Amino acid sequence: MPLLKRYLISFFLYSMGVQTVMLAATLFASQVLHLAETKLIISLLLIQIVAIAGAYIIAKLSNKYGNIKVLMFTVIIWIGICISAYFTTTEIQFYILATVVGLVMGGIQSLSRSTYAKIMPETHDTASFFSFYDVTEKVAIVIGMFSFGFVQELTGNMRNSIIGLIIFFFLGLIFLFATLKKQSSIQLSKL
Repeated sequence: MPLLKRYLISFFLYSMGVQTVMLAATLFASQVLHLAETKLIISLLLIQIVAIAGAYIIAKLSNKYGNIKVLMFTVIIWIGICISAYFTTTEIQFYILATVVGLVMGGIQSLSRSTYAKIMPETHDTASFFSFYDVTEKVAIVIGMFSFGFVQELTGNMRNSIIGLIIFFFLGLIFLFATLKKQSSIQLSKL
């Protein structure tokens, strides 16, 4: 299952970035930007509300352009989010960033799962395939958070940890591109 393997590698890599951003965003806001707890709660609510609209928009885009192409576009937005976060210094910048995170957060999660469902082989044992998918995501969370904390501890600066996330997203993008190429070659061979 070379297509599924390439996709799972890409999912694993960009999921390290996505999950770490979602878990470390409030740490960044409190420790680096020194935002109060009430402002952090506001940002979390903002992200959740905007995520609904983001999931809807990304679903519409995937219907028009295809799942993997939209995932690639979404990962590029995540790279932009990380670059912007590296340079974020004000509360307003953080809220703008939180809004963009919300737009792509819900969409990338739902689109990743539906893409996996579309490319996995015909089977009656979908539970085994999705269990493997979920384990891949959980391992990505552990490795992503570990590397984020390790880089921060090593350099003494949380902003440097963001660079590691950019690397995860970039590698995930490369494997998404490889998945797209493999998908195209499989479709051509069926003609």
